[in-house]
This record gives sequence, C-alpha cells and structure tokens, in this order.
Amino acid sequence: MPPVNVEEIRQLVRRLMVETPVEGAATQREAAPSVAPAAGKPGAEGSRRVALGADHGGFRLKDRLAEHLRGRGFAVSDLGTSGEEAVDYPDFAHAVAAKVALGECEAGIVVDGAGIGSCMTANKVPGVRAALCYDLSTAANAREHNHANVLTLGAGMIGEALAKQIVDRFLDTPFGGDRHARRVAKIGEIESRYVMTEPVSR
Repeated sequence: MPPVNVEEIRQLVRRLMVETPVEGAATQREAAPSVAPAAGKPGAEGSRRVALGADHGGFRLKDRLAEHLRGRGFAVSDLGTSGEEAVDYPDFAHAVAAKVALGECEAGIVVDGAGIGSCMTANKVPGVRAALCYDLSTAANAREHNHANVLTLGAGMIGEALAKQIVDRFLDTPFGGDRHARRVAKIGEIESRYVMTEPVSR
C-alpha cells in the first residue's frame, strides 16, 4: 500500500465540498485563511487556528470555549450554531472536520450532547482523526498516541471547567511520534483503501 498523500486527500475534500456543500453550518464568524497555517507548537498559540462547531445542545459550551481560546491567543473559526433552535450535529461536525482536512485549521473542536455522533461524523472526512475525550488522560492520549486533530465533547456529560481543561490538554500535548507514527500511518493506509473518488451508483 503506497503512503498516504496529504495533498491528494485535501484535493478530494475540496472537490467533495464543492459538489456537496455542508448544509446547516453557519457562516463562520472569523474567516479562515486560504492557506494552511504554520505548524503549531505548545506555547505558540498565536500561529494556531482552531475550528469550532456545535449543535443546539452544545452551542453554549462552544461559545465559552471560543472565549477561552481567544483569551489564550488562538485564532478561532466559529462555524455555529448560535442558538437553541434544533439543528443536526452532522452538519457542524462535517464543517469543522473539512476545515481541518483542508489544512485551513490546525485542529477542530465539536460539541454536541454526548460527543459521540459528532465524532462518528468527523471521522468520515478523509484526513481527520477525531477523538471523543471526557477527561485529561483521554485528551493527552488522543494527541500523543493517535495524533488526533479533532476533539469532540459532550456538553451533557461534562461541565465547563473540565471542558476547558480537556481542550487545553488536547491542544498543548504534542504527538509522540516514534512507534505511534507507524500506527497512525496505518490508520491512514486503511482509510485510503476505502476513499472513493467516484460516487457509487445505486
């Protein structure tokens, strides 16, 4: 199996986003750059852009996390939603995941009621490794071992204070590399086997 080509994955995501734009996701409050940002490092928040999204069950926590991240110096792309009107979590998880897959944001955070559905959705986007984290240990493990680039949270499962700590741990933990890099590469290789460049007729 040939190595995963990141640029080919990004081209695929761009094409799919043009053909099937994300429904429901609000226009982001801060425009993302058209080029990939510089690779971030712990403590170098100024160069780092994070995409945020949430459904109606998670928008309050999402807004508080946005304030928290801006306070740390991160650039935040808020993709909605912004109210209690019922919306569908896959739309917002997809929008966040696409920003990450395209390299327009270094990381993404999605908040819904439990975090499970958004994690499932985000992981359908090629190039995304989403992790549902519910404590500091899972947040660190997701980054260090699995090189996760999207974090999902359940607003109905954890409080605001813990959510902020999880976000900080997730964003500040570097990828461990070494033996983990080999395993993460295998995730990409498996993904590449199932990426379809042409729609399947039914």
